[in-house]
Amino acid sequence: MRLTRYTDYALRVVIYLAARPDGLSSVADISEAYGISRNHLTKVVHELGKAGYVTTLRGRAGGIRLARPASQISVGELVRATEDGFDLADCGRCIIQPACGMSGVLAEAVTAFLAVLDRYSFADLPKREIDILSLFPLAEAGNAPRVVGHQARAATLPRTTAVTSRSTARRWLPPSACRWPSSGPSCAAAMSAARSSAASAPMPGATG
Repeated sequence: MRLTRYTDYALRVVIYLAARPDGLSSVADISEAYGISRNHLTKVVHELGKAGYVTTLRGRAGGIRLARPASQISVGELVRATEDGFDLADCGRCIIQPACGMSGVLAEAVTAFLAVLDRYSFADLPKREIDILSLFPLAEAGNAPRVVGHQARAATLPRTTAVTSRSTARRWLPPSACRWPSSGPSCAAAMSAARSSAASAPMPGATG
């Protein structure tokens, strides 16, 4: 069984927002963090809002956040809400369906699959030994108030790296590194090496 891209993106959104329970985020923040389509993500966030998983605060200092605590949202609940269905095979139009027991076996498998997902909330997912926010490229540390734009990000960085662009930082990072789901410590190590390399790069306009 393979989850749809829509469900994949919905899971990513809720995981990201669950990691910042006291802050506000934007679709642009999440899109850049995962390196995925902003247009597709906008549609997903809109539907998550209609379904009651995400709430939007409008205005200049607005953004999005979870509509309820991550501990109250189970993975199974979200997957059920975002998947079109769980028919693993088109048994209904098969000529041997009346005499075949496969449809019952597949239905039992789906029930077991969802039962496992139901045991976990989004508060259960992060590994305690890994700070999930540190795995996102140029992630803001902690739960500092959210400020929109690259200038705000630059203001939170040391002077020597404030002018380093996102593209420069990513030049040292393999394309396959730190894509969700991440590889844990190895991903964190890759990000650390990328930041170190970016920080040592000559600043634009520097001479000598």
